[in-house]
Amino acid sequence: MIKKEDLNTMRAYKQFLLFYLIIFVNGGALAQNNSVGKIKYTPDFKFKDGIFLSFEQVKTNDPIPKSKIITTTEYNDEDFFDRVLSDKEVSFYNSLGEKRDVEVRKLWVYSRNGTLYINIGGEFQRITIVGKICHLVANVTVYDNIYYDPYYYRYYNSYYYSPRGQNVSSNELKQFILDFDTGRLVDYTVKNLEVILMRDTELYDEYNDLRKKKKKQLKFMYIRKYNERNPLYIIQK
Repeated sequence: MIKKEDLNTMRAYKQFLLFYLIIFVNGGALAQNNSVGKIKYTPDFKFKDGIFLSFEQVKTNDPIPKSKIITTTEYNDEDFFDRVLSDKEVSFYNSLGEKRDVEVRKLWVYSRNGTLYINIGGEFQRITIVGKICHLVANVTVYDNIYYDPYYYRYYNSYYYSPRGQNVSSNELKQFILDFDTGRLVDYTVKNLEVILMRDTELYDEYNDLRKKKKKQLKFMYIRKYNERNPLYIIQK
């Protein structure tokens, strides 16, 4: 005959097993849901062709496709994006079928043949290295203010006299890094790189121990190291 105490013990044990089973099943399902739709970025990864209005759309690889863009340009035209983005505005249909207009200068990125081109000062530049830390080289317009000495130019050449100075523009090749966690585009400097490397304490300490000259020389190598240690995952909708 089974004692009452033994029955209570058996019931408690069954309840424990049932509770453990529920936690195990739900935990496994949650882990699966967290991994569903995420693809590890590799050089073979192709972003969907289209225009991205925000950085969040880039992170989820969810652009406005060419088929939703309103244009007279043929969709299979090799210069499709060059032609469409040469205007001040681009029109498209959103997910509800509503017509929307957006200024080209406010577009964040577009993707052509799987490659991203980011908007910098109204010009779209190719992102050459994609990862948690992206790297790119861009041809940007730089404006310098040249101040003219009124006494000097008044005496030697009154034709060039300009008491307010003059803005002179020139084109320069500049390097940038893009933080894929935040969407911030910053200059390719030691200081800006260190801010991102801080998320990987071990790698940051290693980089921080380098001499100032070595830090400048090895910036690109540490971008690659960071990307290898911290893979980029793209959410696929």
